Amino acid sequence: MKPPFKFSARTRVGFSDTDAQGIVYYGRYNPYFDLARVEYLRSLGLLGQRLGGDFVMRANDVEYFAPAVFDDEIEVFVRASRLGRTSVTFSFEAYRVADDVLMVTAHQTLVYVDLAERRACPVPEEYRAAVVELEGDDVER
Repeated sequence: MKPPFKFSARTRVGFSDTDAQGIVYYGRYNPYFDLARVEYLRSLGLLGQRLGGDFVMRANDVEYFAPAVFDDEIEVFVRASRLGRTSVTFSFEAYRVADDVLMVTAHQTLVYVDLAERRACPVPEEYRAAVVELEGDDVER
């Protein structure tokens, strides 16, 4: 692991992820982040739970440092870095496994909403407890 990260997921660059220059197209990193976030939530027993609402994407920022190419294995580290009243921010770092080069960092903020009302509502306590159990003092609250 790479502190403060306590979880990671691996994937491999597919041919369809690359552009005409043979490198991963910038927009194709978001599915890698989604994969890591889903596996993180699965590990916490939170995947697919509908606790009265659902999370929707509010913000997504990405910074690029080094390219990846077809068939590179990538390890994406993910953590919940902030638990707000109605939102959760995830932080990501993606490394090329072969040489441990940092390629990309990102943050995603998801807001918990009441789907019927289409309004933000508090993140459920069960969700918060599971995240805090893994992240401890490394998650801002």
